[in-house]
Amino acid sequence: MFQDAQMREGAPIADISLSAMELLLKQRTEILRALCSGGSAEHLESILDILLAQEEITWEDYQNVQILPKEQGAGLCFLEHSSTLDELEVTQRTWTETVLKRRPSLVWKLQGSVQDAVEALVESGHFSSADANEVLLPVYTPSQQARRLLDHVGSKGESASKMLLQFSQLSEEPQTSPSQDKLTNTTEVLKRFKEKLSSSVSAESCFLSTYGRTNHMPLEVIFTEVQLALPDNKPVSLEEIVSPKDAVNGEADTVLVSGVAGSGKSTLLQRLHLLWSQGGALRDFLLVFPFSCRRLNSELRELSLQELLFQHCCWPDRGQEEIFQFILDHPQLILFTFDGLDELKQSFSDDQRLCCPTQRAPVHVLLFNLIQGSLMKGVWKVVTSRPDAVGPGLKQHLRREVLLKGFSPAGIESFVRQHHRDPTVAAKVLESLQANTALLGLCHSPVLCWIVSQCHKELLGCGEGRPQTLTDVYLMILQHFFQHKHLLKNPIGAGWLQEHKETVLYLGKLAFDGISTSCYVFSSTDLELCNVGERELLTGFLIQSRNVSQIDGKCYEFLHLTIQCFFAALHIVLSPNVERSAVTKLFDLWNTAEKSSTCFGLCLPDKQSWAAKNDRNAVETPNLQIIATFVSGLLSQRHKSLWLHCCPGAVLEQKGRQVVKSMSKGMQRHFRSIPKPIPGEKKSMHALPHFVWLIKCIYEMQDSQIAKDAMSKLEVDHLKLTYCNIGPVECTALAFVLQHLKNPVGLNLDNNSVGDVGVEQLLPCLHICSSLYLRNNNITDEGIRKLTDKGVQCDSFQKIALFNNRLTDACTQHFSHLLKTKQNFLALRLGNNNITADGAKLLAEGLKQNGSLMYLGLWGNRIGDEGAEVIANALESSTSLVWLSLVGNGVGSTGACALSKVIRNSPSLEELWLTDNCITRTGVESLIEALENNPRVKSVWLRGNELSSEDVAELNQREPRLLF
Repeated sequence: MFQDAQMREGAPIADISLSAMELLLKQRTEILRALCSGGSAEHLESILDILLAQEEITWEDYQNVQILPKEQGAGLCFLEHSSTLDELEVTQRTWTETVLKRRPSLVWKLQGSVQDAVEALVESGHFSSADANEVLLPVYTPSQQARRLLDHVGSKGESASKMLLQFSQLSEEPQTSPSQDKLTNTTEVLKRFKEKLSSSVSAESCFLSTYGRTNHMPLEVIFTEVQLALPDNKPVSLEEIVSPKDAVNGEADTVLVSGVAGSGKSTLLQRLHLLWSQGGALRDFLLVFPFSCRRLNSELRELSLQELLFQHCCWPDRGQEEIFQFILDHPQLILFTFDGLDELKQSFSDDQRLCCPTQRAPVHVLLFNLIQGSLMKGVWKVVTSRPDAVGPGLKQHLRREVLLKGFSPAGIESFVRQHHRDPTVAAKVLESLQANTALLGLCHSPVLCWIVSQCHKELLGCGEGRPQTLTDVYLMILQHFFQHKHLLKNPIGAGWLQEHKETVLYLGKLAFDGISTSCYVFSSTDLELCNVGERELLTGFLIQSRNVSQIDGKCYEFLHLTIQCFFAALHIVLSPNVERSAVTKLFDLWNTAEKSSTCFGLCLPDKQSWAAKNDRNAVETPNLQIIATFVSGLLSQRHKSLWLHCCPGAVLEQKGRQVVKSMSKGMQRHFRSIPKPIPGEKKSMHALPHFVWLIKCIYEMQDSQIAKDAMSKLEVDHLKLTYCNIGPVECTALAFVLQHLKNPVGLNLDNNSVGDVGVEQLLPCLHICSSLYLRNNNITDEGIRKLTDKGVQCDSFQKIALFNNRLTDACTQHFSHLLKTKQNFLALRLGNNNITADGAKLLAEGLKQNGSLMYLGLWGNRIGDEGAEVIANALESSTSLVWLSLVGNGVGSTGACALSKVIRNSPSLEELWLTDNCITRTGVESLIEALENNPRVKSVWLRGNELSSEDVAELNQREPRLLF
């Protein structure tokens, strides 16, 4: 190809070969990426066919290239003129040579009729049954089977080659052959199956399937976009969930969508299914098979992959074998989705490997092998789960993880307005949320936003007793459902719970038993065992399950997993059959991994029954955390009046003390794990998610004395909570507890989901924060406005880091005000945001009037020369600045010359970072001149600027403090 292009330009042959080779080597990486894109070997094999046919490589060369047996792309096809047998007779080639010469076109022609060709060769005696079986191995794709056929024919001699060429010519003739009839029939069968599957998926997805389905709301009407992002906070759209980009493991084909309970995982997947059925998304996939892990829990039979697909998703009216063969042959056109992996009874394991698609196995074994790619490699899988349920064993098989972060503030408003047809009611609900930031933070969770919208009458009529905690919200939905179903005679009075104590206990026992055995779908027998009857069903907390179809009777499930956890907590608090020691066991589950599988079971009256049902994942840590959080809230003093006539007061007091004692022990366990600081360094505690859960439990009790006691023995200089799934709810709890610390700490919340609402929730503890690290937290200028307004009032607050957020020039006026006001502020890091020269000008006004700032980081913005000049002018007379970074800001020599004045005049500057800019030799000469007048500066970083290698060598020799 390169030669053809250059011959037209009249280049000499020698030059052509040389330049082609140079170009090939130069583009080696791009060529390899193109040949291997999508994980398919088809492109590479097609190229090899051509090179072999044109005798550019030998047969030995061809066989030395290892090709994996999988197909993921349509492939490259180079068709050539098809000679007749008569024409071939007069050529000088042998039949074997002709087969080799025509290899690319033969592969293309034969891949739809390999089996017919093999049968013809067997009937003519050219192939044995062993030859046939080797060619038709199911592990090969159709094109690879065609290549294996040609390889075998080439080794069988002239007669076999002629026979194959005769078959190839006959297959091109216009009369209908059996293979063409078969292909036409398969196409028609596949078309009808796709229509049926699309119709089925659409019917399952068109109405909201979670949160009770009580109003039969069309999904298209009520669906609200949620925030999706990669672990580095890079936003992802709904359509981009299934994408080859940003792969952590390029060999894997499973995408994990993770989010906490109630974050909207099922609804998100439902929306994706609906869009596919309408042709609005996932257009690259011909067939989409949706699975519910909750439904798969009820499948006790061993199934093959074919049975799993057609019995649990959509049954083909005819042509089942043809459809399944198409799925095997075209994995790149197929998508499987598995909703709720965390609800599967079995933990992920790769102990039992399965590669054969026709082999029967337990459903969870099929699922695990699909996820890790042992079975049906090349099929894309989307799996939803809570993050706690995904361990390292599973994560190594993920192509990438997408984090579901709930509603944005705009999303909350959109959901509330869509939920309430009356705009006046919607406006009042939103006004109430804006006045109650703790509740607004909770509403980032879609399920909590739904509860608040459902309970708008209770919310608007609650006066001073506005809900503040998770427990408050779920008590509100409890009261709402009783009142809505006309079951409460006195809905407002303090005795409303006593009136239906039995109903709560029966539902609580059902929920409790279900959680302890990882059961989320209940049969009529399960209901009878817990005395759940028509009255309990009328409350609306149990709904008929669509996840299980039983001939013998209906099955039920709680309208949401968090509702089931709430009733399980009510059972622990109110049931006379649950000892107070159960509370201790619930909180002590975190002591060791061994206890986590047995302690909860000891709460059950029938220990033998528990032991029989015990599975290594029967007790789920995330569910127990939710239950313990609810137990903390229910046993708080503020809800004491609810239980006065429902349970002996002394018992409740004892359980409440057990909660406090257990939380205190848990905190002390964390504090004892703090390592001793290295001499010269500050004492630091790297907290784990379990610590955050304990903080949330303390917050649920809403007792300042408990929070104060918990923090009384925490003596650290730095508290690190990175990658702990910290959102607005967690920020509320952290502020409630950390404000009672004795001494200021550095609080590191990097790489979480704090957002603007979370920033606002942290303000009550800002006075105790000497430094605040909020890198990669989706914070905007509005969050910064609230933060700086509070920050100027906090003497201890001296440092902030906001790398990789959503800040613009507007934030710099707030920081300018902070710098003017706080003359003890030490460090401001605003890297990798969207600040331009205009923002630099606003910031410079504050820098001029500040005499304390030591560290200023603006790397990865766009301030350019103009911005660098105003920053330099503002810092020219600074006596405190030690470190300045303008890396990657488009700064040229003009900006470098301006910064030279800072170097020349500063009595404190030690490091200046100007890496990855546009500085030429002129700018560097100015920096060298300034350095000659200031021996205190230790280094100026200049790697990645517009300097030749000769310039770098010479300049570095002249001034060793220049680092390239």
